[in-house]
This record gives sequence, structure tokens and C-alpha cells, in this order.
Amino acid sequence: MSTPPPGKKIVLRIGGSVLGSPPQAKLLKGYSEVISEARRLGHSVGVVVGGGPVARAYIATAKELGLPREGQDMIAIDASRLNAKLVAMKLGVKRVSTTIQGMMLELEKNGTGVMGGLRPGITTDTVAAILGDAWHSNLLVKASDQDGVYTADPRTDKEAKLLHNLSYQELVRILGGAQHRPGIHSIVDPVAAKFIAKHKLTLVVTNGFFLSNVRKALLGERVGTLVS
Repeated sequence: MSTPPPGKKIVLRIGGSVLGSPPQAKLLKGYSEVISEARRLGHSVGVVVGGGPVARAYIATAKELGLPREGQDMIAIDASRLNAKLVAMKLGVKRVSTTIQGMMLELEKNGTGVMGGLRPGITTDTVAAILGDAWHSNLLVKASDQDGVYTADPRTDKEAKLLHNLSYQELVRILGGAQHRPGIHSIVDPVAAKFIAKHKLTLVVTNGFFLSNVRKALLGERVGTLVS
């Protein structure tokens, strides 16, 4: 895949599991450099940051306290926005957007915007997909804790194979079967998988621990799994 021309709209979803708990400063600096490079090349980048282990720890406590699922999701949203605040500050973005409309205004004005969770019932995977559709983005990149989408969960199945290309139907078949629950940890969450397929968003899933992979994905080079 050749490097796309300047002016592309890219949504970058950074998994909270990639950033770590607490988030790792070296990795955050690296993401800032990669995003800044994409900006210098003329691309606009909307960054959506997950809550990861921090969010799941708070969800576990909320469950133990007997809080309903909506309350568990709300506490996870706050955790994701805390992670997003760190990313935003390093990028020089003054505020973390809390609505899709606010994020699009930030992107239109500055070419870079950052947000975390949006509302109960969806994860930041779905937030990224909703933003990608509303913004008419050219590419959605998921920086995950895995190399891409596999035939099965590679953490539990040694026979799982990395899939370099997926159709929308295959994405839904592999990942779209479960239901949303607070703290769900999936390579792409089931609600997002169905949304991406319905709206035909171009998605690349790659290992976000390796910044070279993220850079390649943002600049249009082949890496990880391409869903199109």
C-alpha cells in the first residue's frame, strides 16, 4: 500500500492496555512523535484513548459495590478520559473532547483532537468508529495489544493464525458475536465490529506496543490486519 496523499483524516484508537497502568511515559512520548509526524505530512488525526487496566480495576470495584452496569461504564469512561488527558497534554491539545461534535470542531480547528469514552453501553472502540463515520475519515487505526485479528484468541489458542486481510462479513463473524459488558477486552469490541461493517470503515489493527507499526499504519503502509 503506497503512502496516502496529504489531507487524510485518520482516527487513531490507542488501547489503554497498550499505554499500561500507570501509562508509560516513554510510550506516550513515542505516540506524540508519531502523531506529530503524521500532522507534519498534512494529515488530521483524531485520537481516541481507552481506559485499559485502570478502567477494569474500577469496574471490578464498582461490581463489588453492587453498582449497575451503567455506573460501571461511567467510572470506566472517567478512567479513559484521564488517560486521554495525558495524551492531550503531551500533544499540546488544550482539552479532552467529551462529545463527537466537540471532537469534530477541535479537528476542524487544529487538525488534532483527543477524547476518551463517550457514553455507557459502548467501549472506546465504538467511540472511534462513530467518530470515523461522522468525520468521514479515510482510515481507522486500532493500536492494540495484539499483532492484528486472529482466527481465534492467540492468548488461549496456540493454533490461532494472524489474518492479514478481512472482509466486513468476516470481521463480524469472528468478533461480532458477543454482547457489550463493562470492561470487555476484545481485539475489536463486538458493537464496534458491527458498526464498522455497517458503515464500511477502513480499519487497520496492529500491535500498538511497536511504534514503528503505528507509524506504518498512519502513513498507509501495510501492517497488521486490514479490514476493508
